[in-house]
Amino acid sequence: MGGLAECRAERRRPPAASRLFVREKIKSPDVADKQNNSDYFVTMASKTNHSRAGLSGAGDAAGLQALIARAAGTSRGKPPVDRWNPEFCGDLDMEIKADGTWFYMGTPIGRMPLVQLFASVLRKDEDGKTYLVTPVEKVGIRIEDAHFVAVEMNASGEGANQVLTFRTNVGDVVEAGPDHPLRFVDEDGTDGLKPYLLVRGRLEALVARPVMYEIAEIGEEIEIDGVKMFAVRSNGAVFPIMPAEELRRLSQ
Repeated sequence: MGGLAECRAERRRPPAASRLFVREKIKSPDVADKQNNSDYFVTMASKTNHSRAGLSGAGDAAGLQALIARAAGTSRGKPPVDRWNPEFCGDLDMEIKADGTWFYMGTPIGRMPLVQLFASVLRKDEDGKTYLVTPVEKVGIRIEDAHFVAVEMNASGEGANQVLTFRTNVGDVVEAGPDHPLRFVDEDGTDGLKPYLLVRGRLEALVARPVMYEIAEIGEEIEIDGVKMFAVRSNGAVFPIMPAEELRRLSQ
């Protein structure tokens, strides 16, 4: 595995790269769900940079945006990141916080189109680490909890025909089911649960607490392997939340 300098040397790119400097102002009270937030302004200035290239060398989030957009192409739909096998080019100072906010170099990224672009080239590999991936390079980023936050849910149908559809903070719409399972894990330090939804690949969304309450309202007792479980159905699959006896104990 080559280092960052070696990785950059192997790339064949024009020596000049455009840099965009961004200033943002966000007023949404909901940090995770900025889908409809348009209260921002952008000031851009183009500069020539002969010494930096690639994702790790981008000077700011807008510079990353330009590089990823060029590398991923302009085709509709999610880029085929699972089919790309580029060189690892080091870690990027980027983190997704538990509330869904993206940070780059310690500064929150408020522009939703920018966050959505970065999210479109996310990939979690078998090593358990998460990367931004393009056809020519991949860089590591930090994940505090989950990659996304499920901020909205719609339940349709009843019984075995029930379907739970979720929307994430970056605009993914996902139906829970065999290909997109829900899982529930104990929350450290509390008697609560943290639900996660598989969005794509190995990327998951943490289900926001208000949405978890909606799931609990439509849960039911279902016998699984001889044990009565409090569970929820979607697309023909059953997802156990906790033993029914434990739920009754917590409810007392």
